This record gives sequence, structure tokens and C-alpha cells, in this order.
Amino acid sequence: MISEQRIQELNHSLQDDHQFRFNFLAEWLDRRGIAVQEIIDQVAAFQVAIPSWALGTGGTRFGRFPAGGEPRNLEEKIEDIGLLHRLNRSSDSISLHIPWDIPKDVPALQQLLAENSLTIDSVNSNTFQDQPDQPFSYKFGSLCHTDASVRNLAIQHNIDCINYGKALDAKTLTVWLADGSNFPGQQHFRRAYQRTAESLASIYESMPADWTMLIEYKPYEPHFYSMVIPDWGTSYSLCQYLGQNAQVLVDLGHHLPNTNIEQIVGRLLHFGRLGGFHFNGSMYGDDDLTTGSIKPYQFFLIFNELVDGMTDPAVKNPSLAWMIDASHNTKDPLEDLLQSVQSILTTYTKALLVNRVALSQAQEGNDVVVAEELLKDAFQTDVRPLVAEAMRQSGGALDPIAAYRAAHIREGLIQKRGKLSIATGL
Repeated sequence: MISEQRIQELNHSLQDDHQFRFNFLAEWLDRRGIAVQEIIDQVAAFQVAIPSWALGTGGTRFGRFPAGGEPRNLEEKIEDIGLLHRLNRSSDSISLHIPWDIPKDVPALQQLLAENSLTIDSVNSNTFQDQPDQPFSYKFGSLCHTDASVRNLAIQHNIDCINYGKALDAKTLTVWLADGSNFPGQQHFRRAYQRTAESLASIYESMPADWTMLIEYKPYEPHFYSMVIPDWGTSYSLCQYLGQNAQVLVDLGHHLPNTNIEQIVGRLLHFGRLGGFHFNGSMYGDDDLTTGSIKPYQFFLIFNELVDGMTDPAVKNPSLAWMIDASHNTKDPLEDLLQSVQSILTTYTKALLVNRVALSQAQEGNDVVVAEELLKDAFQTDVRPLVAEAMRQSGGALDPIAAYRAAHIREGLIQKRGKLSIATGL
């Protein structure tokens, strides 16, 4: 849909303005003793997995308004993510959701992935919906269910996900549970937790030794009285129960209003139990909006903790999995994903600019104003020229969204797949 030559042609038309902005910022940062090319190299190396379920419109309970040209199968989803990666050079992997994306012709998929310079980052299980012809229902839970037959069904589904992932060289299983209750007395809290722990242990034992299990938490929805894994502490306790290859997954939308997510991130890094992120934006709950669209300063504070932990030799946390989790109805899904990746890279870049030595001195000296001003200075710096330069040096577009629109990609997808094509997934 867009060639590397076309991307370079579009870059040429933007080069003069980009170079002016980049030179100004680079000189200012150089005066402050910041190694600009080192920052660019770090940004260029940062890769974010794209979720297969976010390539089509969706995300409300009341209707769905397809954009047209949506991917109808896993092969077309790989093509779309390959397109995103050509534009931004920062989306080199896919997060799959089973059973929507069960691989059929594995050799052909492996070839298609290689042609698009992509890998499979993780596989996500789905025990929050009943599938056609499913022998038992998850209406009252899956891994926590009182009926062993239901638990075994959910356990086997997760093991199947592992096997699908192994065929495509994935290394991560992501588990999110919708298990919980809507009314007082409906569920025995301690027994539900113990059944969940034992079920997860059965799945964990089936994982290869080099795999990681990511356990996600959510304070409410679809159950509003209790969730079996409502918070990071419960997820952390389950990881401790399972073993060193179990880690906590933080979804930015899975928090109550005004939760201090950056402190949770710092705590999990300290414990060595932070497995990764599902990036999105949230106004009230799990809205799955464009990353950074609602609370950009809090997003920056989260990345400040991440960069601090990743550069501190005392922190022994494993490498993190970076994934987007989005599904929305009013934007072109591919443009939304380009926006999210752009926001992630921009925020990461700002966190890299924080003077960590000065910040530590201010913290140790209890100088509240200086500590805050150091963070605000980095946050308020317009680092978009650095991100654009990182993409340019990697062979991507200086302005991925402008390039996407200039190439009329959505129109081309509609012509190829049809106006009424709808992606599998949410």
C-alpha cells in the first residue's frame, strides 16, 4: 500500500521544516550536556506490539460503525501491522488474541511475518466470552469457577494458546480474567482466589521454561461487586505463588479514578515483578482510548518511573513487554494506532531527558520545588523533532499520519477488501 520509496518522497517534502526544528532542539539539548544521538538511538530501538484486535472499529456496547477495508483474517492483520511498521519503524510485533486469531497455515504465516519484518510478541487468552459449541459456560467464572469442568475448559484454552504461540515463536502468555461477582454473597472470596491460583498453576506448569505469563488486573467490569483479580497486589500475590516467570501486567485503563499508577509501577519495579504494559487512555474506566489522549502528564510520570528503574543497576526487573490495548469506534483504527505509538515514543523521549542526578539530589535534600520543576521541564519540552528523526534514521516517515493520508491507504483497503468488511475481535 505504501513503498519505502514513496515514504522517502513524502519525507523530502517535509525535510526543510523538520531540519530547522530538529537543529534548534538539538543545539539547545547539546548546551545542556544531553547526547542527542544517544537519545535518538534509544527511541529508534523502542518497539511497541500492536494488538490484532485493534485493527478494526469497535469498543462500545451500543453499536459498531466499521471504517471499511478492515482485515478479515490473520493474514490481513499482519499486512496492516506491516504497513504501520513501515511508516513508524516502531511496531515490529503483534499481540494475538485467541480464538479470534488462531493460526492455520503456520509456514505461510511465518513467511508473511518475515516479509513484513514482524514477530509474534504474545498470545492473549479469552475466557470472558462463551464460544460457539462451547460445552460449559463462563457466565459465573472461568479459572475460579466452582465447577471443575469449567475450570478445566479454561485451563485447556490457555494451554492451547501456548501451543499456538509456540508454533509462531512467541514467548509470552497474557491472562486477563473477567471472573468476579455482581452481588454480595454470590461468591466466596477466599475460595475463588484459591481456585484461580491453582488453575493458573496448571497453566504455568504447561509453559516452556523460557516463556513469561503476564497476569492482568482490573478493579471492576464485567463484574461490579467484586473481581477475583481487582488490583496489582492480588496479581503480585499470584505471581509470587506461581514462580519467577509470572509477572504483573499493567493496563493503564484498569484503575479507579485518581489512582497513582506511577507509584504502582515503581513498586512493581522494586519487587522485580513488572512484566509490561497495555497502553491506552481512560476517562472513566477501561475506555481503551488513544494512548496519552486523556492524562498526558500522568503518562509522563509513569515513564519517568520506568526510565528511572531501567537505568538503575539496583533494579533487577526482567525486560518489559510493551503492548497497546485499544478498541475505539470513531477513528480510523490504523490512524489511532499510529497516534498511540507516536504518543508512547514522545513520552518515553521526554522521560529520557530528565536530569536524574539533579532529581536525586533534590529528592534527597527534600527540595520539593526543584524536584517538581525538573520533571515539568522535561515534560514541557517539545521532543517531536527527536521522535521524527529517530523514525527517519530508521527508514520510516517523518510524519506517519500525514504519510498514511497522502497515500490514501484507507481508500485502498476499502477498494481491496470492501466497504463492509469487519475485523474479527472486539
